[in-house]
Amino acid sequence: MSPLAYSSSELMIVNASRLLRDGDVVFVGVGQPNLACNLAKRTHAPNLVMIYEAGVIGAEPARLPLSIGDPTLISGALAVCSMYDIFSFYLQRGCVDVGFMGGAQIDRFGNINATVIGADYSKPKVRLPGSGGSQEIAAWANRCYIMTPHQKRRFPEKVDFLTSAGYLSGRAEREAAALRGGGVQAVVTDLGIMEPDHSGELVLTALHPQKTVEEARENTGWPLKISDDLKETTPASEQELAILRLELDPDGLYLK
Repeated sequence: MSPLAYSSSELMIVNASRLLRDGDVVFVGVGQPNLACNLAKRTHAPNLVMIYEAGVIGAEPARLPLSIGDPTLISGALAVCSMYDIFSFYLQRGCVDVGFMGGAQIDRFGNINATVIGADYSKPKVRLPGSGGSQEIAAWANRCYIMTPHQKRRFPEKVDFLTSAGYLSGRAEREAAALRGGGVQAVVTDLGIMEPDHSGELVLTALHPQKTVEEARENTGWPLKISDDLKETTPASEQELAILRLELDPDGLYLK
């Protein structure tokens, strides 16, 4: 593979990592969000603080963790506490800057479904893992980012089941629900980046190189609005790809 040829997973991870700021406190999941955070920490955000749901603060994993309870997260960490402490004393107090989210469906207003596919909850087409801590992260983190492939089935106009709140039916409803967190700030896909407008509706604000508006619209389940200031993302660099492939995921567990 050429140094500047990259997979769709690498494309999403690189662009998600660039959204993180130096000094951010980030609620990290395993898999691709973990790679995005570790990539940011090794490039432009050396003071990033990673928090894992199991109760690890300031993790410095020596290898790719297999779960949120992987022992590699403990060595070199700033602190270890209970899951209750993480959610009560850090997340709900507003001490978590960023939460990485995911799900089977993300709708027009950034709401997430990770529970069931199908209209009948008792007899769904597919039963999914459910919320875990994502409900609370979506409600209380200061910023939330989503990473997911850009496919029409993943982006319906309305989710089949509301697992985690985006902007509900719009920013006013989220505010009325007294959710202190800032909500979804960006959805990073393998076609581009969507961000909420003044109403909370997701709008295409950036395209990856060689991707088109037509592709994005064809793979979205509602009439996708396009920003008047549509940008093109910067291609992944040799440094970013080398860190991902050689340091963070040499076995290609999440980069394929």
